Amino acid sequence: MNIEELREYCLSKKGVEESFPFDNETLVFKVKGKIFLLSGISRNPLQFNAKCDPDKAIELRETYSCVMPGYHMNKAHWNTIVCDGSVSKKLILEWVDHSYDLIVKSLPKKLQAEL
Repeated sequence: MNIEELREYCLSKKGVEESFPFDNETLVFKVKGKIFLLSGISRNPLQFNAKCDPDKAIELRETYSCVMPGYHMNKAHWNTIVCDGSVSKKLILEWVDHSYDLIVKSLPKKLQAEL
């Protein structure tokens, strides 16, 4: 998986916008103004931070070597995922979906209804 595939997938989700609020390297994806994924655009291999349920985050880290505590993030709620080929693209996209869904569920009902 590369940054363009990740970008296209994130932008295909309802209510998602992208920006570079921190620097020219860190691409941030938000749904209704809340971050669900961050990625360095020139990292090789691609890696990104995604929100994760705390219990699931621990399970993923123990199961997959490509999943680590979120770099520069709250380690209980964020994972860094390295796209090194050790897991399928399908599984990576499931983790992106999980992150997006967590943020959507945390939004006020009014904003959820807009999605």
